Amino acid sequence: MSTLTSLERVQSDRAADIFSQVEGEIRDFVRRDVAGSWRPSEECAELTAGNVGWLLQRASGNAVQQIDESIAALRALCDKLQDQTTRVQRELAQYASMNEAAQTSIRTISDSVAFWKKG
Repeated sequence: MSTLTSLERVQSDRAADIFSQVEGEIRDFVRRDVAGSWRPSEECAELTAGNVGWLLQRASGNAVQQIDESIAALRALCDKLQDQTTRVQRELAQYASMNEAAQTSIRTISDSVAFWKKG
């Protein structure tokens, strides 16, 4: 079962890497979006409630939707990984059972052949 633990560790590391990569891409997108969109007019050079509100609305508009979509995609990937983990565990259990049955059969055949050789 130590192999299964290693496999789970590899899958967990891959999921963490994917999550970190997506998180970094979201962070870069938000920085580019905010940096490119906020240009105060000459009349409104001061920070006022209207400017701050406009900035927040502009920065959060598409970013929130994309973050929600990314979270949904990550949840779908997580579900898929859990399904695959369950499948692999089930197949390993079936393999172990089949291996045990094969060993028992080989042992029985070997005992029978040894009995015939003696007889």
